[in-house]
Order: sequence, then C-alpha cells, then structure tokens
Amino acid sequence: MVQEEGGEEGGDEQFRGLVVGNYCHDVLFRDGQIVGQTLGGAAAFISNVFDALSPYPFCYVAKAGSDFSYSVSHRPLISPSSLTTQFHAHLPSGDGGGGFHEDRILRRVRSCDPVLVSDLPSPSSLSPFEFGLAVGVAGEISPETLDRMIDLCRMVFVDVQGLIRSFNPVDGTVDLLPLRASGFFHLLPRITFIKASSEEASFLDIGEARRWCCVIVTEGKDGCRVYWKDGDIHVSPFPALQIDPTGAGDSFLGGFVMGLVWGLTVPDAALLGNFFGSLTVGQIGIPQFDKKMLQNVRQVLERNKVQHVGSCARSATLVFQKSDKHDELQESLKEAAKLSCSRYSNDLSDQESYGL
Repeated sequence: MVQEEGGEEGGDEQFRGLVVGNYCHDVLFRDGQIVGQTLGGAAAFISNVFDALSPYPFCYVAKAGSDFSYSVSHRPLISPSSLTTQFHAHLPSGDGGGGFHEDRILRRVRSCDPVLVSDLPSPSSLSPFEFGLAVGVAGEISPETLDRMIDLCRMVFVDVQGLIRSFNPVDGTVDLLPLRASGFFHLLPRITFIKASSEEASFLDIGEARRWCCVIVTEGKDGCRVYWKDGDIHVSPFPALQIDPTGAGDSFLGGFVMGLVWGLTVPDAALLGNFFGSLTVGQIGIPQFDKKMLQNVRQVLERNKVQHVGSCARSATLVFQKSDKHDELQESLKEAAKLSCSRYSNDLSDQESYGL
C-alpha cells in the first residue's frame, strides 16, 4: 500500500493527483569516466516541478531499496528484497548538443521490485484522482498496475518509455519494442495523454495512437508536436545549452501537467513543458530552479489560468488550440528564464570541472 508523506492521519482527501514510478540511482559516464552520480527516476524530476507549482498535493507511489541514498520530499516504499534501480548513462564525447536521448547509451544495471496493484491507493480512500501519471523508467509498471491507475484517475498521462523499454539480460542495455508487442496496447483507448521522445515515436505508431488519445512527441531543440484525432500542432522550443539530457522529458511532462492543472489549453501547457525541459538539460541530475524564477512562473500561470484550477480535469474538456495569449506566455517564460542564466553559467563552469 502507498506510504503517505508527512504521516498525517485522515488526510487522504487532500490528494488530487497520483504519480507512479520508482526512484533510481543514476551514474553518468563520459569517455569511460564517472562525471556524475545523482538521484534519478521520472518521479524525482516531476515532483521537482510539481512541488514548486502545484496548488495541491500529489500522492507518490515509488519504490527503492534499503540502499537508497537520497533525501526526498516524497518518501518511497522500501523494498526488503531488492536494491534501488540503478542506471548507467554513457554520454557522448564533446558537448552533446543534440538534445535527444539517443545521444547516450543507457544501461539498467539493477532493478528494484515493480510497483504492484496492491501498492496503489485503494479505491475507497484516495480516488478518484483528477490526474494520474504513469512514469516508469525501468519496467516497474505492469499492464495490471496501469489498468488500476486508469480506474483510479479521471485523466491519465503515460510516458511511453515505461511501456516499450526492454533490457538486455546480459549488460542491461536499454532497447525499445513496438507498443503493440508491449502488453499495454489494449489500454490505449483509456489513456488521455501519451508522451514519447522523437526516437520512441516510431515504436508508438502515431497514426493509430492518435485515434484513441492525445500524443505528444518531444523533439529536443525543436520543441514538441501535439497530435490528436482531428489535427496536430507544433509548439516552439526555448533556447538551451545541453549538459545532460537525463530527465528533460520528465520535466517536460511535469510542466505540461501543471499547465493543465492551472487551466491552460493543451498547446499552452506544452509550451510550459518545453520551458521546464529546456531548463533541465542545462544541469546534471535533478535541476535546481531559481526561486525567484519559479515565483514569476507561478504569477504568469495565475494571470493565464482559465476559470478555476483543474478546470480541464473536472469538465473533461480539453482545448487543442493555442490561446490568444500563447505568444505572450512564451515571452513571459523567456523573461522568467533570464533570472536563472547567471547561475546556469556558474553551473556550466562546475560541469566543465567534472570533465563535461
């Protein structure tokens, strides 16, 4: 069963969102040398955005082993039978400026226990959630677990990497398989949004997937494209200097969901996703966002919110066109990002001292 943070009694009703996916230990290599050891896992990157911007708490269901070595705001369930999932990411030589996950070789060297149906909140206590995010990175979410999540949540967001990744049994190298062969394909009509990188999109079959749900393809330095049954739209990127692409897609998803929580249209929410993705690639591991910048972003969301927080989820109405404030929103986010530029420059110097 899920472990609730804070140890509060009788506080189940406060949670309006559910995030499912394990924490990880990430080790980054370049030219065979370790250049970073960080907290990883999609839930860690997403909570970094949610904790700063969400008007209400999310419930987190994540597992880790007894060796888990990081302090986190949302405590994981500790598995007595396995160690924490660990990934080795081998980054390319040079500056790695492409911005895509295929620039690196990723290996899963350890895998924690998966998230079971019994680990999720019971239907009688914390449901229905307005938003649910299935964000496995290491095969920890099964079709049965996702099926139960869909039952628990009004709107479900899925990162396709958690559905289509396969792992070489010898060296742990991460590969991809078609969604039709994953065991999850039958759930597609019950998913609201599915996110894929440009590399993963070819394994998804966008033409088929968009018939059932909204598909968002992140394209690194080119922004993202949103596909739905009746159309598609490109959403512009934000400039970024890539240091480490790890977690950029997770931060994108966190920003995107927060945009919908605050009542933005789908393309406007995707713009917020691009913003947080661009900030993430400029740092190693979980990014440290400037507090003043986050305050400004929250003020921007306050100005742009529609009717009331969470209106999209409660009304089940999604708008797939850019609002008339889309360009203004982009400029406001660019201005907010400038508050972080000097610190990111310092971070870059630090990364260079690590050999990045």
